[in-house]
Formats: sequence, C-alpha cells, structure tokens
Amino acid sequence: MTDNPLLQLTSLPDFGTIHSEHIVPAIRQLLDETDAERQQLEAGLEPTWAGVMQPLEQLENRLSLAWGAVGHLMGVKNGEALRQAHQEVQGEVVQFWMRLGQSQSIYQGLKALKASAQWPQLDAAQQRIVDSSIQDAELSGVGLEGEPRARFNAIQQELAELSTTFSNHLLDATKAFYLDLHQPEEIEGLPPSLLQMAAQAAREAGHDQATIEQGPWRMTLDFPSATPFLEHSRRRDLREQVYRALITRASEGELDNTPLISRILELRREQASILGYANYAELSLASKMAPDVQTVEALLEQLRQASFDTAQQDLAELRDFARSQGAAEADDLQHWDIAFWAERLREHRYSISDEELRPYFPLPKVLDGLFALVQRLFGVTIQPADGSVPVWHPDVRFFRIYDANDKEIAAFYLDAYSRPAEKRGGAWMDGCVGRSQLLAAPGTNMRLPVAYLICNQTPPVDGKPSLMSFTEVKTLFHEFGHGLHHMLTQVDYGMAAGIRNVEWDAVELPSQFMENWCYHRETLMGMSGHVDTGEPLPETLFQKLLAARNYRSGSAMLRQLYFGFMDMELHARYDPASGETVFDVQRRIAAKTTPLMPLPEDRFLCSFGHIFAGGYAAGYYSYKWAEVLSADAFAAFEESGLDDEQALVETGRRYRDTVLALGGSRHPMEVFKAFRGREPSTEALLRHSGLAA
Repeated sequence: MTDNPLLQLTSLPDFGTIHSEHIVPAIRQLLDETDAERQQLEAGLEPTWAGVMQPLEQLENRLSLAWGAVGHLMGVKNGEALRQAHQEVQGEVVQFWMRLGQSQSIYQGLKALKASAQWPQLDAAQQRIVDSSIQDAELSGVGLEGEPRARFNAIQQELAELSTTFSNHLLDATKAFYLDLHQPEEIEGLPPSLLQMAAQAAREAGHDQATIEQGPWRMTLDFPSATPFLEHSRRRDLREQVYRALITRASEGELDNTPLISRILELRREQASILGYANYAELSLASKMAPDVQTVEALLEQLRQASFDTAQQDLAELRDFARSQGAAEADDLQHWDIAFWAERLREHRYSISDEELRPYFPLPKVLDGLFALVQRLFGVTIQPADGSVPVWHPDVRFFRIYDANDKEIAAFYLDAYSRPAEKRGGAWMDGCVGRSQLLAAPGTNMRLPVAYLICNQTPPVDGKPSLMSFTEVKTLFHEFGHGLHHMLTQVDYGMAAGIRNVEWDAVELPSQFMENWCYHRETLMGMSGHVDTGEPLPETLFQKLLAARNYRSGSAMLRQLYFGFMDMELHARYDPASGETVFDVQRRIAAKTTPLMPLPEDRFLCSFGHIFAGGYAAGYYSYKWAEVLSADAFAAFEESGLDDEQALVETGRRYRDTVLALGGSRHPMEVFKAFRGREPSTEALLRHSGLAA
C-alpha cells in the first residue's frame, strides 16, 4: 500500500485520508522497517552522541508519528473499525518498544558514552537526556534475563490491552445512558443553554421535531449535560437517577471495569517486584520529582489538614441554607443534592450563577482574550490557519504561532466541543509532533512543534457560538498552558523538547499556572463580550466572580486529595489477600477526605481513567504537587505587580525563558529556581485557595 497515508507521514497526519483499513498494514510495515534499523544500530553502535542518541531519535520518529496519529483518533473519533485495527497491532507495537527499551547493546552504549572522554564535552541537556535514557532502560527491564524478562514483557503487553479496554468500556458506558424528558415539570429549573443542547441531542437521536420549548429533551452523562443538570434540576428524583448513573458507570454487565482494576493492580505489583521495588508506587516515583511515598503523603496531609474543617463547614452551610429555604431534604442532604444547593447558595450569597456568565463567554471572544494575554506575557502572536491542514472533524480549528519577528515557531489544533458518541470525556493536550533540529525537513533548520488541544465544552447550538461556563473557560486556559509548554520550548534536542523528559509531577505547572489569569481583571474583561451585544462583563459581575472564587474551596481541595490519597494507597499498600476490596479502600480513604461518605454502591474507581487508562498511576498527587509550583510561580507576577505593564512583560519573558523554554533539558527544581530564585513554598497555594491560616 504505497499510497497509505500513515506511511507518507513526515510532519502532520493527513486526517482527511486516514481510514481504519490503513492502520494494520502501515503499522506492521513500519515495525519491520524500524526493527531492521534497530538491529543495524546495535551492530554498528558507537558510544558517542552522534553514534547512539541521534540514530535513536531518528529510528523512533516514523513509528511514533503514525502510532501517535492512531492513538489520537482513538480519543477523538472512536469507532468499532478503528478499535479493532488498534487492538490487532497494539501488542506488536508494545513488543517493539520493549525490544528497543531492553536492548543490551544500546544500554551498554549509553553507559560507555557516560564513562567516555566525550562526556564532559556534552552540554547539560545532552547529559540529562543520556541519564534519563539509562534510567528508562533500567525501568523497562534491561537488566532482566530469561524467565523474569519474559514475564515482565507479558505484563507490559497485558497492561496495555487492559488500559485500552478500560477506556473503551468507560466511553461505551457513558454513551449508553440517557434520560429523555417529555413533560414541562421534568425540566423545571433547567437553564435555556442546557435545554437547547438537550433538544439538539434529542434531534440527533431521532426525535426530529424536538424543540427547546416543546421537547423532548435528552440528558446524558457527558460533562456539559450532567453537570448543569445536577446543579439546576428541581426534580430531586431525576437528579438522583443521573447521579447514581454517574457513580456506577462501567461497573456492571459486559462493560464492568471492576475485574480490570483488580488485574491492573495485580500486574503492576508484580511488575514492580520483578524490577526490585517494594510496590508500584516506588517504581512510579523513581522517575518523578517527589523522592518517596512519605513525602507525597506528607504534602497531601498538610493540604488535608488545611482544608478538612473548611469542607465540613461548607456542608453545614448547605444544610442550613436548604433549611432556610424550607427544603424537605435539608436534614438529609444526599450526594445528588450537593451541586443543586451549592449552586443555589452561590446565587444567594454572590448573586451570580454559571448560567448568567455564559452569554459573556462565547468561545471566539475567549480565544481572542487568551491569545492577547499570551502575546502580552510571552511576546508571541497566534493566527488562525483554518483550512491549511486536514482535520478529523469539521469543528476542529488550526492556528499558527509567530515570534516577535513574525517567524512561525509552532502550531496547534483545537477540538473544543463535546461529541459523546465518539470522543472520550475530559480535556487534554498531546503533542502531534515535537520540536527537533535533527528531524527538520530538508531545507529547514528545525522541525516546529505542533500540539493537539482537546476540550469537551458545550457545543454551539442553533447558530450561536459555544457559550462557555466559567469552568470551561478555566479548562481551556489549563490545556493551553500545557500547549505552551510543548510549543514555546527552545530546546533543540527532540528528546528533551517541550514536555518530553519532564518529570510527571512537574508537567501540570504551566497548565495550572494559566488558570490564575482567569481571575485577572484585565484578562477577564478582555476575553468577555456578550454574545448579543458584545458588552464586556459588567464590573459588578466581575467583583462577584472574584468574591466567589474561593466559594467551597475547602471542598474542591479535599476532592482532589481524596483521589490522590486513594491512588497512592492502591499502588503502595493495597493487598487483596487481606480480604479488602478496592471499594473498601475507597471508603476507608473517603472517611478522612470527604465530609459526606460515598454511597455504598459508589463505583467511582470504575471510571477513574486517569490512573487505570492514563498516565497518572501512583501519580495523581501530581496535580497538587505541581499546583504548589504553579501558585508560587503566579505569585511572582503578583509580587512584581499585575497592573504594572513593564513588570508584567519582564516577569512574563523570564517565565517563558525558563519554565516554558527549558522543557526537559534541566531538572524541574532547577528550572523553577531559575525562574523564582528559590525553592517553592505552599504559602501561595493556600492563600489563593482562601485556606491560609
């Protein structure tokens, strides 16, 4: 298949012509060719940078591009034929990466390079790349032989399959539930934006005559539908139905992830043991900033103590408020009541609601404000380039980034809207291609980085642009922060450019940093404009938004700590031989991290894709670890003066030249200190959260 688009890949995938039937032949051909290159490298390897590291980067490139495009489509355009093709070759791809990772001659070549006379001549970034490559090989089982190696490899293969199945089950279970509402009393309290979306969902499901006024209205478990439904529906019985469906997703029938969870944890324990670690958490932390489980749990515990009483107070306030409103359920608030009464109390206390804010945040206006901020802080301009590259869905947009001299330095795709039938939930950034001097196209001196930015926000309805909730605005800023880390790197070596080679618990620094700007007056006013009148957000609403910033922040902090503690417990201490189930662990952790215990049938773990189908196993704490760094980084801007234009620009350039530019070329603590001049402190995070003593 010489015309196979996955074999033509030199830069960006041709999404217009890639089909499921291309995957198996292309990946198999690339595996054969890349494996031949591996053998050739092993036979003639020289322990120099040019003799081992450069050929390694070249060798990985074509397979990574093609398999990366397939993996990307699995997330945004999932379907039966694509799944089957992915499943057919996934095992072979995993086997290839294991052969490469466990190559004795490459490993010995790296060690010889480190011991050679050339070592002092390598720059700091090159030395860090070699050190990381040696550690990667050791964590990939390069030191294993015979039966242990065979078993380790079998585990890797099975874990890859289990992770994909977990993800598919979750997507299918989310898609399987819907609640069709037909009567006016069933939609009491629901905002027009949700009814509009629900009528559109009903039309797409075959109710051709569905309208916002007459219904029927289809509610789903997709975030833009379920969240506002739980916040606004006056029908307690229907809220209960949606909530119970959410917490039991993928926990029964043929989509049950429970056996997968047990198997994944069992295999991870065995894998760690084969490599000589006491548990999987130790293995996971070997390549992260945090030195050990104790340090991680000490940070989580410090934050727990700062937020637990506040979270209990949050719950008591909801009960009191519900009582003051004469609600029958006030003395027996259940999980499906929390979002509803939290939203009512927010409206009462701050006279503000997400729905009132939505018309002020049409996506095009928010993008203009985001791009203007990035230009001010980092001196780069962002221009739309729609139609210049093939995309996987008509809603996907493409943008290019230019430096102060109008030279193109990066680009990104933006896939903003929720499509529950084919796109997995959540939001993420992924690299499409990374910056690299070595992999530059003929006639150019650098391959420019290109990112995928994926959100699942409220889609445009009835000819109006996507009207974003404030949470969706913050999510967009968060993912864009990851994108900037990938795109504004100045590292020329592909293996440490952007987010490559960055310790996992530092990766969330640039993303969480960007969220702070959503509360910066000038930025917020600049990205708001009423969808009908263009009027910016009124000053009164901005002040209310600021006042409400730390509303229930103790509860929000505790929720993340609940996930972080649970993840660490499952990977550091959980032992099924004790007779405890994973759900018993969940309840045990919940007892110290939730003001309201989960329902007995709560199976949240079955939809915890971050740790069972993503990269966050024994790493969910990274959000809080990096939030300490990101809050402290933003504090540098506060200290120099958020209203002082010159100081803002100077601090912005320093941040760009360190945190964003240095990528994985230096240890994250060194990078942080280069920007901040000292080690990080939790003071700014607790202050920003309103939890400082």
